[in-house]
Amino acid sequence: MTNDLTPPSGTIVVFSDIWCSFAHVAVHRLHAARRALGLVDEVAFDHRAFPLELLNHAPSPRSGTDSEVGGIASLEPDAGWQMWRSPDWLYPSTTLPALEAVQAAKEQGLRASEGLDLALRRAFWAESRCIANRAVILEAAATADGVDPDHIAAALDDGRARRTLSEQARVSATDRVNCSPHLFLPDGSDHANPGIDVGWAGDYGTGWPVVASDDPDVYRDLLRRAVS
Repeated sequence: MTNDLTPPSGTIVVFSDIWCSFAHVAVHRLHAARRALGLVDEVAFDHRAFPLELLNHAPSPRSGTDSEVGGIASLEPDAGWQMWRSPDWLYPSTTLPALEAVQAAKEQGLRASEGLDLALRRAFWAESRCIANRAVILEAAATADGVDPDHIAAALDDGRARRTLSEQARVSATDRVNCSPHLFLPDGSDHANPGIDVGWAGDYGTGWPVVASDDPDVYRDLLRRAVS
């Protein structure tokens, strides 16, 4: 169930939004730590939506995400980053269709959902693609391991994952989920923006993030705890 935040052994629940730079770092680190520890077959990521535009009652501005690239990309350059390079009118005004597609991919398994989530993050952050666009979502699906793009197309057409997305948004609006990313482990613990202590200079959209400390090794501990 969407409101069950303690997953079974071998699963980590990840609440996030795709256009959150800290979530881009977190998801990259989760995948990298899982590979490094040899836990690819033992741990799965259950992605759930923390839709910033619904919680903030407005889309995320390009100025905000551009400023985050300058301040956050150096933490994990291999995750894939660039300042927005497509025309301004192609900057996505919503991530809801992409978040919905990630939930729809779960009908093909958590691995498929993981793959589509990762492909959409790279499309936005590394390729400046409009992930609000149906065609872009389906092109990302075609590149993701274990994902049938025709299934995603059908799910977007009939809206089968929309209720799940709405339920996750309601949970995100409670005090149980604090931010994007927020991880929940089988041992009942939860970890908001793991390893990163960050503040903000100025207002969002005109200022920039200031990272006080960063410990990427916490992800190895989180992966081990997911199977212990």
